[in-house]
Amino acid sequence: MSRTVPAPGERGGPSAAPRGAAEPGTAEPGSPDGWGIFGATVVLDRTTALDDVTLATPRGEVTAVVGGDGAGKTTLLRTLVGRVRVSGGRVSAPPPTRCGFMPTGASGVWLDMSVDENLGFVAAAHRIGGRDLADRKAELTRAAGLTEAVDRLAQDLSGGMRQKLAFCLAILHRPELLVLDEPSTGVDPVSRVDLWRLISRAAAEGTAVVMATTYLDEAERASTCLVLDHGTTLAAGVPAAILAGTPGTLTTGRAPAGPAELSWRRGYETRSWHPGPPRDGEDPVPADMEDSVIAYTLAAQHAGDAS
Repeated sequence: MSRTVPAPGERGGPSAAPRGAAEPGTAEPGSPDGWGIFGATVVLDRTTALDDVTLATPRGEVTAVVGGDGAGKTTLLRTLVGRVRVSGGRVSAPPPTRCGFMPTGASGVWLDMSVDENLGFVAAAHRIGGRDLADRKAELTRAAGLTEAVDRLAQDLSGGMRQKLAFCLAILHRPELLVLDEPSTGVDPVSRVDLWRLISRAAAEGTAVVMATTYLDEAERASTCLVLDHGTTLAAGVPAAILAGTPGTLTTGRAPAGPAELSWRRGYETRSWHPGPPRDGEDPVPADMEDSVIAYTLAAQHAGDAS
């Protein structure tokens, strides 16, 4: 078994592959259906965290997972890399040493180590050294804009730079499957652009990338998207198909017309939604991904209330 790098405060690696070989009901490499989770159910502390969820993660593509707090995004990602065992269904993934994982927040780096030391520490776990390591460090720090910061402690980096370092650690060993848990949350707009460029580059090089994101404009750029709510699938497919299937009717610029209508703020405008087709005199607005995800969530809640 390959060693993994211990994460800050625990015995396990933030960017190295998950521990242990695949077990029945967790992960199987080389599945004929490709990588992903298929009909997966996960029960944690007697709560169903995922309920019959399927997500394929093709090579060379970015797959986005979106949903609100408690939707099951992190559970899905941890299931995909073998950190969480499924109760039903199955998981297909590369061998653990060929996976990269970037957790959310600052847990993806060692704060009391420099950028160079972080990279060297993870490289040692993957037995990368010599000229290969020097070339890889130069390549990644240049792409991430960290060349001038290699001697700085991670705790002294900005939030965006720290996130880019975490990404570099996750992809240092050129994994076949790269799993990212909200990589751009809380970073500045420029760093978000940098991170997306790094993610797109990884996919272009043939890596299967799956990422949870709270920024729905990022989900629109993905090849495919999965919308979760309380562990269930609300919508899945290419972004255009998800937008085309947005349930109910969206309008803007007016107050709710009845008890079945809900509204929220979008910038300086008000969006309103109700189930069913447009009413007489209504002028529906097309949905972007943010409106669409809200509409899917509200439609599911409406259906639950009506049942």
